[in-house]
Amino acid sequence: MRIKRAIISRVTLTMLLAAPAYAEDQIFKANQTSQPLTKTDKAITNTLPSDKSDKTLSSENTDSKALTITAKRRFEYLQKVPIAETLLTRDQALKVNIHDIPAMFQFIPSANFRTDAATKNRAVFIRGIGTISASPGAEPAVSTMIDGVVMARTGQATVDLYDLDHLEVLKGPQGTAFGKNASAGVINITTSQPTKEFHGYGDISYFSGNEYRISGGVSGTLIPDKLIANASFLFGNYDGNVHNIYLNKMVNGYEHRGGRTKFVWTPNDTTTVTLGLDYMYSNDNAPNGIFTSTSQVAYPTGIATHSAALEAALKAEGITPSKYNTTISNDAMTRSIDHNGGASITIDQDLGGGYNLTSISAYRRWRSLATVDYDELTQAYPGLPSSIDHETVNFWQASEELRIASPKGHFFDYVAGFFYMHGNDFETYTRSYDAVSGSPPLSAFGAGRFTTTTNNYAIFGEGHLNFTKKFRAILGLRLMRDDISYNFNRQSTSSVSVSGIRPSFASSGSTANNGYTDRIGLQYDITRDIHSYFTYAHGYTGPAFNVFFNMAATDTAALKPETNDTYEIGLKTDLWDHRITANFAAFIENFSNYQATLLKQVAGGRITPLVNAGTVSSKGVEGDITVRPIRSLTLGGNFAYTHAVVDHFDCAADAPASCNIDGKTLPFSPRWKFVFSANYIKDITDRLTFSVGSNYTWQSRTQYSLTETPDTVQESYGIWNMNTSIEDKKNKLRLTLIIRNIMNKHYASFMTYGDFAGTVNFIPRDYGRYGGFTIHKDF
Repeated sequence: MRIKRAIISRVTLTMLLAAPAYAEDQIFKANQTSQPLTKTDKAITNTLPSDKSDKTLSSENTDSKALTITAKRRFEYLQKVPIAETLLTRDQALKVNIHDIPAMFQFIPSANFRTDAATKNRAVFIRGIGTISASPGAEPAVSTMIDGVVMARTGQATVDLYDLDHLEVLKGPQGTAFGKNASAGVINITTSQPTKEFHGYGDISYFSGNEYRISGGVSGTLIPDKLIANASFLFGNYDGNVHNIYLNKMVNGYEHRGGRTKFVWTPNDTTTVTLGLDYMYSNDNAPNGIFTSTSQVAYPTGIATHSAALEAALKAEGITPSKYNTTISNDAMTRSIDHNGGASITIDQDLGGGYNLTSISAYRRWRSLATVDYDELTQAYPGLPSSIDHETVNFWQASEELRIASPKGHFFDYVAGFFYMHGNDFETYTRSYDAVSGSPPLSAFGAGRFTTTTNNYAIFGEGHLNFTKKFRAILGLRLMRDDISYNFNRQSTSSVSVSGIRPSFASSGSTANNGYTDRIGLQYDITRDIHSYFTYAHGYTGPAFNVFFNMAATDTAALKPETNDTYEIGLKTDLWDHRITANFAAFIENFSNYQATLLKQVAGGRITPLVNAGTVSSKGVEGDITVRPIRSLTLGGNFAYTHAVVDHFDCAADAPASCNIDGKTLPFSPRWKFVFSANYIKDITDRLTFSVGSNYTWQSRTQYSLTETPDTVQESYGIWNMNTSIEDKKNKLRLTLIIRNIMNKHYASFMTYGDFAGTVNFIPRDYGRYGGFTIHKDF
């Protein structure tokens, strides 16, 4: 146990952009055999000074071997885990001013994000695979977990991650070892843990565009040897980088505030109970697109259809559409106001003999209120109606996960468990319609109310057959059942379809399906520092209902489950006395009944129903390389080559030629994506430490639409960032200067068609060059 305490007390997570962690040789030798994450281990882990881990400028923290304790729910070296995995730490995020999943994915080559004005429409992609759907009756192919609790809806996980300890991206099918099933991968987020010793910290940041962030926290012992706790808070604001000239207001910004606390109680030597509570208020005012063109270019003909009506309207509004446009003219403030919070109780019980029992009971609630300027103008014009949407999401979920971990070191070791999740969603959606000319009616109003109830049951397990100390087999299986039901009712004042509003309609339905995932493979330790593996996994995403405001009789059938077969081979190396870490993985993923949204028109208004699109595949190679030629300098290079394409799209017999997209690239899947980094740290005096870091991210051209329209493609681009820090170790004070997008490269995070005409962009925080500073103080 003393050896374990010595090791855990020196844990530092592997870094993407900054210095990697290195072990003293005797510590490495002491842990050649991974141990289960027992109750005692977790209790010690909970006392790690996570908030103090910001002191990565100090050289003392660069002497530890990188570990992971979450990917397979075991205490194992990251380099020995047979999963393609990427980590991002709190300190890395602070150095480049990123604090949510969309921004973090810029630095993770295999991951991408689809943004939207409404939180519920956002989506996560790994290796080019993700689920774009506003329907509460569909589960995402990429699952997101925060502190072991699964977020049933992707929108729940797009909140500010101010209290981040680290984020893991697990690639490929998951679910045989923990939590909710995920066919494409898992985003596993861990927030800061309490410490035994008292510790307080504060962060103040300010950046151009009037972005400020104030956060802080305390941690320590409440009852000696019994109860430790922490608490943290955030206040953040950003005016935005888009000008609404009609309202004379900057938009595309945010207002965030929230708090989080954890209590860790150890009533005896074999039990640990962790209570987690959190709440986040988010007010994001991302516009419903910024006009870049008054034309739309058809696939596959390449014929451009120009909208003279839109051109005249934008001219009257004072808007000049172009790819560099950052102005809008909306009479309604598009915004998404989210209230996101929950509670969880984690119980770890040491059963003796190396066996450990874990229970995670959780309840979460998500309420989202969105206003969307659907027409993206201030009034109706000839040929362009005026339309405004209001929607509310009231969602809650309850989940229970119970698992047992066996001791390591025997011929067979395993993790096995049970998982249950119940979700209940109630939504309202209203859309107004007013026109100045055209076919009657010239005004209409639609109001929809719909509920969805989901239940997911699963038993799972994954184990190793240890033939020798170097050679082992991997066996994993998950059996699950999904139950989904919905009720839908839309009332419209029009008996015919008008732009974006279908006539009155009511429907209800239910479905159930049994599914499975499995994982088998072989793992061989070539040497102490070189590890190889090969795995096959069968993935599964459950059935779905296409429940959305414009639902019609043609949308009532349940979608088939999405399944996939994934083959992966990997090599993880730790060379030159741990100065070089190089990990590589090659993969092939084949998906059937791919669930995707398809752009359609209803009386001239855009809708995006969910369909079983057909078969798709993703093939590629990934690499994470870190080199430390001297103690003060760290160089990093991470890349992903992803060839994600539609193999066969299921077109109806009378479908137009544009339906044939076989062989075309999947949306949000750049063929190449690179992250290069350099970090230099130097002690100026015994008291002062200086650091300078730089990173460059580049990705190839990216299609943003499954319909393969030529004008929704972002051409290749690269972003260069820098940061420099000075730390006063005596006063526990650090100043960091940050500049993002040094070369002022403009790019779009999303492109799509306007709801009535034209083409629009969504732009990110670093659309243009900006800079600022962060002051960190430990107490």
